Amino acid sequence: MPKQLIVAAAARNNAEWCAAMCRSHGLEGQFGPEAWTAPARTPPYYPDAVTLAPGTDPTALAARLNTTAPGATVKDSFADLDLTGAGFHVLFEAQWIHRPAGAPAVAPGLAWDVAGDPEALRTWALAWDDGNGNTDLFRPELLDDPDTFVLAGRPTPGRVVAGAVASRSDQVIGISNVFALDGGPDAAWPAALEAVHQLFPALPVVGYEHGDDLAAAVSHGFEAVGPLRIWLHG
Repeated sequence: MPKQLIVAAAARNNAEWCAAMCRSHGLEGQFGPEAWTAPARTPPYYPDAVTLAPGTDPTALAARLNTTAPGATVKDSFADLDLTGAGFHVLFEAQWIHRPAGAPAVAPGLAWDVAGDPEALRTWALAWDDGNGNTDLFRPELLDDPDTFVLAGRPTPGRVVAGAVASRSDQVIGISNVFALDGGPDAAWPAALEAVHQLFPALPVVGYEHGDDLAAAVSHGFEAVGPLRIWLHG
């Protein structure tokens, strides 16, 4: 698949995951030909808009967002917008990443399962959050989404020590919220990739990262396939 098509598939997958997270918080976004947008402030760490095609009209996009309250963000999936005129500035830049289907995963010796009830989701969220005060971001309503898989890795038996969220779409599996309680990203990526490979061996894996997390992903078989920007209003 050409890189521009991978980026488009990754952007759509990410928008669908953002939409699922927003629905779990009672917020219904809208998909259009150029972007997915939310009509009100989204949960922490999740954008108010994700562009789905290059050349999105920045004025029309900004008009679909609630910029009266502080903190609106836009995921500029193709790094080709100029939103400064609408009062935004670049918060950070990142890279979409891609790992081919069927690539072997390095097994870290964990037992994996998918959180299937509110108690299991809460246990996973406590491990993911690691005391930072954001456990309630992952609400039980998220379990209603058939394309979202909250993956928990444990020693056999034991507590959750690693995890990720896998988001299924037509062409790819998106991976986000990758963590390991010990060892940082270099321990987290092999663990998460093993779980994703068990569930979806025929689908390529996509996501986005920057900084040290990007370097760790590349070292575990991902390729950086295109830039993106996060814009912040105010």
